[in-house]
Amino acid sequence: MNRSLVLLALLAAAPLAGQSPNGNVVQVGDRLLLQVAGEQQLSDTFTVGEGPSITLPDIGAVALAGIRRADVELYLRQQLAKYLKHPDVRARVLIRLSILGEVEHPGFYAVPADLVLADAMMRAGGPTREAAMPKMRIERDRRVLWDGSRLQRALGENLTIDQLDLHGGDRVVVPVIEHHSTEGILRIVTLLVTIPAAIYGIKQLSH
Repeated sequence: MNRSLVLLALLAAAPLAGQSPNGNVVQVGDRLLLQVAGEQQLSDTFTVGEGPSITLPDIGAVALAGIRRADVELYLRQQLAKYLKHPDVRARVLIRLSILGEVEHPGFYAVPADLVLADAMMRAGGPTREAAMPKMRIERDRRVLWDGSRLQRALGENLTIDQLDLHGGDRVVVPVIEHHSTEGILRIVTLLVTIPAAIYGIKQLSH
């Protein structure tokens, strides 16, 4: 087979930047916003537990292993159809992120997995005037997942939380712009002026 055709086939099969090989499946710690028409006890936010799975009132555990976040609504509609007649199901995966640093309202936010990262940051009021956006990073367990030009490209391409393959508990950190204080600059200037003067004085004494 032509090498160019093989390369094109591999590129076509490659996942989007940041996506997991599993297609960003539902993870333990994700939250699932479920709404079932006429079924108040099933209309709630459920935390995905071990398995992964969720436990629904009067139904029990529903396995979610291998289910992509984007497919969770269709999957749950099929599962609930075993217990309800033609269920009207709306389901959305929420990811609980820490959005910290130079944003207007730092804190914890449960954001939809299909939300663009920039829009997720707006849930925290957006960056402040002191935000060093080029130095923004995303961390998991003290390990940097995204930063630098790679993260800036992701923002520019409007990648979603799901496409970035973020998990519950991940941290979006926006550092502050580093300012050199006027006092510090004056000290450096003074030092640069006094050193040559001191050297000149020593030379004069030696003559």
